[in-house]
Amino acid sequence: MASMHIVLEDTHAVWCSADIRSSLQYLVTLFSRKLFNDSLPPVVLKHQLYSLHNDKTSVDKQVVRSDCNKCSTWDSVQSHFIIITLMHSEALVFSFPRQNELRETGELLMFQLGFDSEAFALVFAEDYRAKVLQGEAGRGTLGTVEKFLTKLIPSCSDLSFNKEKMLKEFLFTDSEITQLVKSGVLTVRDAGSWWLSIPNSGKFIKYFIKGRFLTLETHAVVVRVNIWALFLTGRKAVLGMVKKSKYGEILQTELEGRRTTSQVKFQMKYHIHDIIGAELVECIQTTSGTLLRYVDGNVN
Repeated sequence: MASMHIVLEDTHAVWCSADIRSSLQYLVTLFSRKLFNDSLPPVVLKHQLYSLHNDKTSVDKQVVRSDCNKCSTWDSVQSHFIIITLMHSEALVFSFPRQNELRETGELLMFQLGFDSEAFALVFAEDYRAKVLQGEAGRGTLGTVEKFLTKLIPSCSDLSFNKEKMLKEFLFTDSEITQLVKSGVLTVRDAGSWWLSIPNSGKFIKYFIKGRFLTLETHAVVVRVNIWALFLTGRKAVLGMVKKSKYGEILQTELEGRRTTSQVKFQMKYHIHDIIGAELVECIQTTSGTLLRYVDGNVN
């Protein structure tokens, strides 16, 4: 008896991808473009999605590289299908190919952030391309950056790159790698490897540390320090509002309507999705709406 294939569409994977994309598009609208003179692509933190989706696994399947094994048969079948194989023994064997993840289809890029090894930024690839090219206009590094974007966006879901991959797979020279670091699309991870990064944020230049503001003038400092220093200062201020509320709790709608201090540079809703997704507050459903309760022991 020959093997027979039955193909079923995994509609959950399809709908999940659409839901995550819609959530990303919503969170993008909360990013404060004007704060950086619209020179940065809109950035979403991965954990902010957790504030909108209870199922973290489904979120991670869409935005984090999958560990599922590739199916060894029917390579032409789309990735959101499940293949059921009826073998000679009449046993059922389930093969689950990779889901149609937003990063692996080239729609979304992810960046590791310097302030927390578990913190990741998400940017739509086309927004990233547009802002990078906007910043490179008229510069001598434009050609090298365009070559890098061509290699990166269609299919690459890496957070960092080692020298072997840059030289042998991407076919860059040492001098071109230096140009990419200078342009800010790469930043040094360690000797012989580089993080993918978001350029044009090095000029935003104020990092609050130990009560003092330090000026950072290096173009390639990028997203890993500067704008996230502003962000973390805002996070601390918003958490302080929750903590100082009666019993350390406040309705989400009330917090959204609070006037912000000068420390809060990003939109209040942007910060609220951050503190919920990062589990810095506890969400309690009440008849009046979602109540946010400060979690004792926060160090953020």
